[in-house]
Amino acid sequence: MLFLLNDVVLNLAPTEMAPPVAAPRFRSLSLGFVEKLGRELFSEEPLLHRFHPERARRLASLILLKQPEINAALFISPARGCDEKLVAVRYAQIGFEVMGLLYERQQQGNLTTVEADRQVWRRLAA
Repeated sequence: MLFLLNDVVLNLAPTEMAPPVAAPRFRSLSLGFVEKLGRELFSEEPLLHRFHPERARRLASLILLKQPEINAALFISPARGCDEKLVAVRYAQIGFEVMGLLYERQQQGNLTTVEADRQVWRRLAA
């Protein structure tokens, strides 16, 4: 399953999502708790999705486990070490075609922050 975290498309295998032994533990977590965890991670490292891909994959997996219809998350931290409450968070549901295009561009080394923003987040002025 593909998941866009900021401007990186992660390919998450279903077996990575929740091992059967750990599933009961994860079931008790709320999306609010997972979001708080994401805010904490991105306040420590604003480029978590680039520098710590395994942590990014685990965060994306938790989001998917809590809300399967969400396949994209944006965490924006104003500075490293900022208060977690300052980290902005957005979620999205991206169509299969757009996600496939983003993944293909990433595989070719052509996916940029601007491209991901234009296709999904639309934060930058046109």
